Amino acid sequence: MSSSKATMILDKDFIISSIDKRIYGSFVEHLGRAVYEGIYEPEHPLADEQGFRKDVIELVKELNVPLVRYPGGNFVSGYNWEDGVGPKENRPRRLELAWRTIETNEIGTNEFADWAKKANTEVNMAVNLGTRGIDAARNLVEYCNHPSGSYWSDLRISHGYKEPHKFKTWCLGNEMDGPWQIGHKTAEEYGRLACEAAKVMKWVDPTIELVACGSSNRGMKTFADWEATVLDHTYDHVEYISLHTYYGNKDNDTANFVARSLDMDAFIRSVTAICDYVKAKKRSKKTINLSFDEWNVWYHSHDADRKLDPWQIAPPQLEDVYTFEDAILVGCMLITLLKHSDRVKIACMAQLVNVIAPIMTQKGGEAWKQTIFYPYMHTSVYGRGVALNPIVSSPKYDSKDFTDVPYLESTAVYNEEKDELVIFAVNRHLTESLLLECDVRSFNDYQVVEHIVLEDDDVKARNTVNQSNRVAPHNRGNAQVKDGRIEASLSKFSWNVIRLAKHAVTT
Repeated sequence: MSSSKATMILDKDFIISSIDKRIYGSFVEHLGRAVYEGIYEPEHPLADEQGFRKDVIELVKELNVPLVRYPGGNFVSGYNWEDGVGPKENRPRRLELAWRTIETNEIGTNEFADWAKKANTEVNMAVNLGTRGIDAARNLVEYCNHPSGSYWSDLRISHGYKEPHKFKTWCLGNEMDGPWQIGHKTAEEYGRLACEAAKVMKWVDPTIELVACGSSNRGMKTFADWEATVLDHTYDHVEYISLHTYYGNKDNDTANFVARSLDMDAFIRSVTAICDYVKAKKRSKKTINLSFDEWNVWYHSHDADRKLDPWQIAPPQLEDVYTFEDAILVGCMLITLLKHSDRVKIACMAQLVNVIAPIMTQKGGEAWKQTIFYPYMHTSVYGRGVALNPIVSSPKYDSKDFTDVPYLESTAVYNEEKDELVIFAVNRHLTESLLLECDVRSFNDYQVVEHIVLEDDDVKARNTVNQSNRVAPHNRGNAQVKDGRIEASLSKFSWNVIRLAKHAVTT
């Protein structure tokens, strides 16, 4: 029996926002084995005619990823995009300074555009504002998006790509506030450069949308001042400002670890407030939205990464092997993004394959799903429509860094077109189940289709190549609707997806 109870009220009219599908985006950087041995391995038995792993493409399709940020990340701040186009035999090998490897440039802009089409996703392109600037940025937009009749567009055509790629979303550099970044700049320096790059990029293609660099994380000493200064320069020329955050459990304090989504929530609220401050200051009618284009758990691989020898080709960098508790926090973070879908329009789980990723591969061998694959897949597949604002009452706990942490972390998505209602819910309690009572009288004649549960008695359980299904969801949850109310027992420390549909046939 449950020892505690949480309640929720859902109503069709309690709408936060329509959900931009790009909130379920991801990220592929030229880092570690993300590209080489990740999406691309021409010697693999399942490689297609271009060398792309078809098993990986199928897993990406299963995630229903709408957008992939590329080619970086720290990598982009030292990247000459011209190195990655044209005949492969003419492409140079470069010292890649961000991650101290050798970049072969076998994969570049055109090949990645091909891969994206095969994976049913779009490209969120990044330009180098570290070692490069305005000229390289405008040339890249011309190469990618201009139809024909100019130097760079005709060069693309000569490379075998008659039709323009029409990349819609572009990032103006990466983490330029970070001293680790190649070409690190002050907020004033970056703001001026980003403004001028944005202007010419949109002169080449007025249809594109641009993301300005926000702070690399909320703990940066320049946080808030950075956003305000950058937006002061770029407000009229960009649509989004970026946020990045990663969490870890170095202290092995699970209750505190899974509360870290509260920090993510505070980060989003703070950046939203800064955007609106600049809007008020400029007396603007335009609203800047947020692109949370790097987020995940990242800490397991730090020791291994420090031991790697430099100047290898595609070494195993940032290969976190995720635990069950990591999946629980990832679920909480996805719920947090949905709660802010009125302002967070783009989000990218960093990253997609091998590098802090939901998908792992073995060279010449298998591809498999990490624990974090499942909450990501569930929200991406079932979380399309409008985000609802639930009224939640939950018992709470205090942890090392947080107070009043609700045991129930939950939100809901309504898809009117499909007559579907989906509740995403985490029970943070480590030892006790939680009884959920949810008022859904607004959704007349809706019944439970299935109640998916991700649970495991071992919070450190992992999926590996030898035990790829050690942690996997089941649909034996007990949610049911009676008299306009859902009753469900949420297992201790679990991720839950309760799917309802009008006149549904239950499974």
